[in-house]
Amino acid sequence: MSFLPPEALCYIEENQQALVDLIAQLCAVPAPSNHEEQRAAFCKRWLEEAGARGVFIDDALNVICSVACEGDNPVSVFMAHTDTVFPDLEPFTPRIENGRMHCPGVGDDTANLAALLLCVKYILQNGLSPRRGGVVFVANSGEEGLGNLKGSRAVMARYGRRVQQFISFDGGYPDVCDRAVGSSRYRVEVLTEGGHSFGDFGNRNAIQLLAQMISDFYALKVPVEGGSKTTYNVGLIEGGTSVNTIAQQAAMLYEYRSDSNLCLEKMEAFFQSVIAHYRAMGVTVHVELLGRRPGMGPVDPAAMDALRDKVSSIMQEFCGKPAVFESGSTDANIPLSMGIPALVFGAYHGHGAHTREEYIELSSLPTGFKIVMAALLESFQL
Repeated sequence: MSFLPPEALCYIEENQQALVDLIAQLCAVPAPSNHEEQRAAFCKRWLEEAGARGVFIDDALNVICSVACEGDNPVSVFMAHTDTVFPDLEPFTPRIENGRMHCPGVGDDTANLAALLLCVKYILQNGLSPRRGGVVFVANSGEEGLGNLKGSRAVMARYGRRVQQFISFDGGYPDVCDRAVGSSRYRVEVLTEGGHSFGDFGNRNAIQLLAQMISDFYALKVPVEGGSKTTYNVGLIEGGTSVNTIAQQAAMLYEYRSDSNLCLEKMEAFFQSVIAHYRAMGVTVHVELLGRRPGMGPVDPAAMDALRDKVSSIMQEFCGKPAVFESGSTDANIPLSMGIPALVFGAYHGHGAHTREEYIELSSLPTGFKIVMAALLESFQL
């Protein structure tokens, strides 16, 4: 049995160019994490023009469009994030060349957001009703970096245990994220007396101590639990004054990640032990927690398997192959940490996510469009 009725297939066929055009429009609306106001306003206006009623932007800058969510009935959540990793507040100009659309953020997550919006338009214009409970569509904020999943957190705080399933459209296909990679991100600052490079030679240098601390972090053999994966990274360092100054200050951004809660605990213990070691040496060390993403919670295996099976069948029908399941750090971390079944997959093939050379393959969009539509229509009466 096909996941899509003829009417939906016809809509997808007729709106191929509309999808490409909407991706390009969205690319031109800046949306750095924590500054998604312009893209949120665009999505709200677009949904209203498509026939949505009661669309609103919450305090976290999520655009929320709900169907039959009155009272305390159970709900299904479908999301695609509006923010990009890039700080630019000037519009990007996408370029189409050799069957590809090139633009920072074009795939992650603009293509998925556009596909979600067009599928919601189909549901609204056809007056479809949910099979059970209600459905919440969200153009959410804060998925990237130090956005710290603020949008997903706000949605789950609003609907809580009413959420029966959660799907975020992010990345490509047929890969599907079904396991949360938890993480902690820190800013670590080292302070010393410093001084003149000649006259005060021998005074402690904050840069040297920070470099030594980084070496200590990188000497760690990461913990392993079963088939888990654990990583760490220093992504930025800064400090010092001049070539002839013994540095008084130096700082770094450090993170660790794992898809094992036990390994996350071990990484945190190691991090704190290194910090304590330098403080015991008399070094002033300031530590600021910038963000923490939770790992897996007690998700019911049967409910999770049912959701996996459904999405894998969709991938099989439209890609000709089953889903490939993997771990990831995504908006699904929040519901998964609460024990709610959640998956993440997307609507395109492309390359260069999180770089300014990012592109998507336009030929991949028709299949991706069908995947997103099929995932949504599973929750509606046809």
